Amino acid sequence: MILDIIENAHLYYNISKNVARCVKILNDKNILNQPDGKYEIDGEKLYYLVVRYTTKPVYAGELEAHRKYIDLQFVISGEETIPYANTSTLKISQRYSKKVEATMYQIPKAFSKLRLYKGVFCIFFPQDAHLPGRISQKKSHIHKIVFKIAI
Repeated sequence: MILDIIENAHLYYNISKNVARCVKILNDKNILNQPDGKYEIDGEKLYYLVVRYTTKPVYAGELEAHRKYIDLQFVISGEETIPYANTSTLKISQRYSKKVEATMYQIPKAFSKLRLYKGVFCIFFPQDAHLPGRISQKKSHIHKIVFKIAI
């Protein structure tokens, strides 16, 4: 798991060429004005989702972890908390589903939290179970871009 501000994103180019491509796309200010939806860059190998939602309570929902993709999440506006934990420490609530491309996990009693706000991004790898869209300090309307980077 990586958490940083967009100004430091160049430090992570060496993770993969597609992570570098995502960061370069984020530097194009036009992406910030796109309507909600799915945008393919390289078919199912690399695409992004523009999403808007209102944050929910931290304990509402389940953590998810992906097998086929790395998530790079960037907040355009709003503030959210994302609980996360290593999958090796969690109890599975729903086995892997190809349809949603995720294994779902119960929220443990103890977990770490990320705070994302305008200009902050995070990267989740397959071992990083996460639950985006949770309330940080108060309910917030989130506008965000989520890149899906095939492994």
